[in-house]
Amino acid sequence: MSSLDELINKARLLHSEGRSTSQISDELSLSAETVTWLLTREKSGGDVPRDVLIDWSSISCDSNNLCLAASMMAQRFYFAREQAGLSEEEGSGFPDVVIGIAHSGIPLATLIAGNEGAMFAMYHPKKHAQGDSPSGSLNSSFAGVSNRSCLIVDDVVTTGNTITEAIEYIRKHGGEPVGILVLFDKRGLKEIGGVPLYSLVKVERID
Repeated sequence: MSSLDELINKARLLHSEGRSTSQISDELSLSAETVTWLLTREKSGGDVPRDVLIDWSSISCDSNNLCLAASMMAQRFYFAREQAGLSEEEGSGFPDVVIGIAHSGIPLATLIAGNEGAMFAMYHPKKHAQGDSPSGSLNSSFAGVSNRSCLIVDDVVTTGNTITEAIEYIRKHGGEPVGILVLFDKRGLKEIGGVPLYSLVKVERID
């Protein structure tokens, strides 16, 4: 069985378990367009979407590796701010709140916040919400963002839409997003919504 066949079977299995396209997209770190193509490939045919599969389960399934990845992400933030020539007064210190984007950004954000002595918040994107008018939200059981500097954490940037949504939410509620930390950037971005993006790995197709 080819890796593509395995991916199709995985997407279809998740769909049969009741997962939505956006949930499958999150779990497989693929765009919604790619997931739709995987689920309907035999019916729709057409060109393969330009996407890259990232399997980081060797990190996410091992608590030690996950801790090391979180530490590397924090150091990436410090190094980038230092390279930008920011003094501590200008924001080179660590942000007040680390916000994990559900679902995969949450364990990374939790570890980073704990290591850096920051507050922790959890953001649920609108694609996970129910109802006729879904909207994103912060889990009220954790830290708020009003009058606080905020660092957004996720595993992979695929389209940037969820992070854009989180930035808008934070600003609307009185917070200041000062950085975005991800393990993998599939778009080669330097910023999203005017907020600097720091990744450990940039992934780009050249075909």
